[in-house]
Amino acid sequence: MNTIKNLDKLRRLMAGSDFDAYIIPSTDPHMGEYVPKYWEARTWFSGFTGSAGTLVITKDFAGLWTDSRYFLQAEAELKDSGIELVKLVVPHTPEHVDWLLKKLPKGSVVALDGAVVSIDSVNYIKALLAPKQIDVVTNEDLVSQIWTDRPELPTDLVIDHDVKFAGCSRIDKITAVRAEMTQLKVDHHLIASLDDIAWLLNLRGTDILYNPLFVSYVLISMDAVTLFINPAKVSPALKATLEAGGITLNDYTNIANVLSGIAKGEKLLIATSKVNQAIADAIPSGVKIIEGTNITTALKAIKNGTEITNLRKTMEYDGVALVKFFHWLENAIGKETITELSAAEKIRQYRSEQPNFMGLSFGSIAGYAGHGAIVHYNPSPETDVDLKPEGLFLLDSGGQYLSGTTDVTRTVALSKPNEEEKRDFTLALKGTIDLSDAVFPVGTRGYQLDALARIALWKQGINYGHGTGHGVGFFLNVHEGPQSINPNAGGPAVNVMEIGMVTSVEPAMYREGKHGIRTENLVLCVAGDQTVYGSFLKFETLTLCPIDRNLIDIQLLTADELKWVNDYHAMVYARLSTYLGGAELEWLKQKTKPLQF
Repeated sequence: MNTIKNLDKLRRLMAGSDFDAYIIPSTDPHMGEYVPKYWEARTWFSGFTGSAGTLVITKDFAGLWTDSRYFLQAEAELKDSGIELVKLVVPHTPEHVDWLLKKLPKGSVVALDGAVVSIDSVNYIKALLAPKQIDVVTNEDLVSQIWTDRPELPTDLVIDHDVKFAGCSRIDKITAVRAEMTQLKVDHHLIASLDDIAWLLNLRGTDILYNPLFVSYVLISMDAVTLFINPAKVSPALKATLEAGGITLNDYTNIANVLSGIAKGEKLLIATSKVNQAIADAIPSGVKIIEGTNITTALKAIKNGTEITNLRKTMEYDGVALVKFFHWLENAIGKETITELSAAEKIRQYRSEQPNFMGLSFGSIAGYAGHGAIVHYNPSPETDVDLKPEGLFLLDSGGQYLSGTTDVTRTVALSKPNEEEKRDFTLALKGTIDLSDAVFPVGTRGYQLDALARIALWKQGINYGHGTGHGVGFFLNVHEGPQSINPNAGGPAVNVMEIGMVTSVEPAMYREGKHGIRTENLVLCVAGDQTVYGSFLKFETLTLCPIDRNLIDIQLLTADELKWVNDYHAMVYARLSTYLGGAELEWLKQKTKPLQF
């Protein structure tokens, strides 16, 4: 790809339209974490392949804003591109807008393609640039005029997610949404986020890497449900099934036309953080917009009984794959060549042998030694290193199964660990234990729980710079809202924890250049005791995988924490041993033996 040439083409288009700056985000029309290749405009234009970043082009400057996860990668991929790396101080923040405000003269014009920028983002950009009377034009797709050979949108068939896994029919889910619409007194509800659509209709797809989703919109009214999708993606049999359930198909490209026909005075509920500006522009001015969260977001966060039963079984499948992997690793290290990439492929292979496996839930983070200290490190051919029989190895990985989604991190010692490694590991593990073992009153919010995972580290003057927990979907996105466990009381962590939510617990400890440590499990929020002081909740740990006993400094554990470890390992052995035999079973037995002071 010739970025210098493409920059020149884009600047000529900008000059013809009198634009002073053009913004190319990483997003698609549905604001997902991952996007189909058709919408990878920022990657195509810059050569930078990281999942997060924003490209800004002016008449004499081109910059790529990204966070610390990608600094090394971006420096390599942007070399000789004519595009400068701008390092974000705070991840996931629109610092490029602050830069534009500072650099552009009063009365300038900034352009972007509103089809790939959310309503909320556009409003933020406009508000921030308003003091200098900088105009923001949101209907300019300049990239398509240059990227003439862009990939086609996927046409793979959508699959029906059997109710034996989903636990609730699409008809019942639609009924629940309509009941909430009645409470909110809205006539229509537009859903643009792909995970919400997949959950609502009990459908899954393969349009997006790691997430079993399909490109679409859904519009629900009190007497109709319309799925906007490429008709080639729906088999005749599935189409008949959907229509029998009151779901009409319409072409994906017709969404704007249908929205433009909503009658004046009717109320339309949309999630402005998930709906793009181009769609908003198609809604007639006489329609009353009700801004809020998608109704489906809260509904799908509460896993039903069938989903929970399936997920517990899936954790056994996933645990077997993990035991096979770590048994292999322990026996192969130092005897055969193992790299970060080959280790990631090995765990994928073991998962692929399990029932209901459909793929990975994200790119495996296989970080050896100092690479483990790079949060969300993704090994590549350029960064791949051999694993040696020394130091620590961090593996953060997960699978997509018809029967659930997994996400687990284990850190293991590849030789006898030193005291610093054991101390660091145990301090982070105490956070995993203390949060997993928490009991808290109904109504507790994610940010209130976050400190429980950090206290042991804080007492030693240590902290980690990312959140402690994220929601997880059911054969859906591995990162799912609305709940979150992190210190920020102004974001998703303000949402309360509720019975049926599945959330990760992943406190961590990092020493740059040395090692990274996380022990991550998924937990289910369940009912606790009901006393004269109120109703309480607690967590059930779902993930089944031994924790490296060699890395635990038991002198740093309390009696309750040690009991938690031993009880957890007893559960892991009881649940996984029936699937194993021979050397693998003996390995599991040794790895789950009780610890004693």
